[in-house]
Amino acid sequence: MSEPDIRLTAWVHGKVQGVGFRWWTRCRALELGLTGYAANQADGRVLVVAQGHREAGEKLLALLEGGDSWPSRPGRVDKVVADWSPSQERFDGFVER
Repeated sequence: MSEPDIRLTAWVHGKVQGVGFRWWTRCRALELGLTGYAANQADGRVLVVAQGHREAGEKLLALLEGGDSWPSRPGRVDKVVADWSPSQERFDGFVER
């Protein structure tokens, strides 16, 4: 029996708007088999919501934080605040909002 899917909710702080960060995040999430979205927030953060296998979510979180970022992550990330929860509604693919 496989583990249930999880949801990663991450608020990415730094210079992450207007630099291709959501597109980069979408590409990494799709490569990892995750679904969800990356959305600009009014306060300058990017909200990332990703669902799928825990291991894939952990890899995406590490990439968001700057570990093993290839291709190099656009912008500048100062901090990532992450929360884990059970998977909720289903998403089709991973989109930029």
